[in-house]
Amino acid sequence: MTLTEEVRGPARRERTLAVLETERLVLRAPRARDAEALARLINDRRIAINTARIPHPYSLEDAQQFIGAVNRRGGEVAFVITLEDELIGGCGVARSDGGPELGYWVGVPFWDQGFATEAARAVIDYAFSSLGHETLEAGARVSNPASRRVLEKCGFQWTGVRLARIRAINSAAPADRFRLDRRLWESLKTLGRSSRVV
Repeated sequence: MTLTEEVRGPARRERTLAVLETERLVLRAPRARDAEALARLINDRRIAINTARIPHPYSLEDAQQFIGAVNRRGGEVAFVITLEDELIGGCGVARSDGGPELGYWVGVPFWDQGFATEAARAVIDYAFSSLGHETLEAGARVSNPASRRVLEKCGFQWTGVRLARIRAINSAAPADRFRLDRRLWESLKTLGRSSRVV
């Protein structure tokens, strides 16, 4: 992963966000012009039911509100994931009760190609190196083994199961909980495991 440039958002935003490059992807701050593509891609129940906060259906207004709310100082850090300039997903770090929490999603046409793992690794590295976090939390619905596998490939350690509120189903569902600390991440990077897509 490389940091290619610093991008300052609109004047109402205070946070400067890097552009992250991986072998195949570019992760950057969402822009107002991304709203239509974001809404079109994320408006899939298969995505929403596996995340805590994404509503279903997901409208253009939802996308615009999200873009306007992220990357403010002290708030959620969010990147859109692009492949050859096409928006394919999102990844970021938000505050939760347990501390900073990694979240990600990839559009259904891009599943099973390692993009979620590749993007998550870039954001994890950014969270530890640039944001100064010492630990990251993450969750995956028990019914979503693909997301669990992403976290395991990134070095997250399972910490238990708890009920998580899922906005798209307006209910709670069991979710595996995971944790990764900076020291483990650094040791995985040293071994070359953090940047390999399996």
